[in-house]
Amino acid sequence: MTSDPQRVLVVVPTYDELENLPGALERLRTHVPDADVLVVDDGSPDGTGELAEKIAEREVADGGRRRVHVLHRAGKLGLGTAYVAGFGWALEHGYDVVVEMDADGSHRAEDLPRLLARTADADLVLGSRWVPGGSVLNWPLSRHVLSRGANTYTRLILGIPLRDATGGFRAYRADLLRELQLGDVASQGYCFQVDMAWRAVRTGARVVEVPITFVERELGRSKMSRGIVVEALVSVTRWGIAERSRRVAGAFCRTAG
Repeated sequence: MTSDPQRVLVVVPTYDELENLPGALERLRTHVPDADVLVVDDGSPDGTGELAEKIAEREVADGGRRRVHVLHRAGKLGLGTAYVAGFGWALEHGYDVVVEMDADGSHRAEDLPRLLARTADADLVLGSRWVPGGSVLNWPLSRHVLSRGANTYTRLILGIPLRDATGGFRAYRADLLRELQLGDVASQGYCFQVDMAWRAVRTGARVVEVPITFVERELGRSKMSRGIVVEALVSVTRWGIAERSRRVAGAFCRTAG
């Protein structure tokens, strides 16, 4: 007797990704044909959300199963809230595995089957640039230094054994998402990814890293900003101080007792 195949939803947040979205959806269709996709569009002025709807409607008109779904939001509300909204939609619709993936081509669909394979024995699978076998293409030295430095700092101050906690290409088992108190998550950018990984580690979830090749976008503009980097640094530092204080207080109580 065999178990039913797991239902997979790939959550793709978009804001002005009109040029990139068709290619991203086509690559997903090629490499993970059984997965569904939820485009979470933050009111893109360039019409990305409308294009996603047309692609979804064309699937049905051509006699196929609707794989692409669209969640329209009122405006640019941030990456973290887009993913939280997508996670909530996935849980409401009964998916077993939920994937985070960018629309700009930086996360390669051909790497996704390897991430999904590891969800058989892990609760959270991180697509990692900084483990053996991982790599980054077309980044300047400054981006390499920033990303490696941010991950080293995160690993040391939070005490989590992850090489790429800031990466945004990952697969969650739905059971883990139900445990993570998504309503309390308000982080954005790098900070959101670290927040979710840290929450998973603290719950005792099994978190593994799978090497990927990250490719810098060719079309459109990156959403990364100095403000996002500063938010991440401040938040991770605050979390680290709070965690160390909690551990010291716990050790003191055990000693005093």
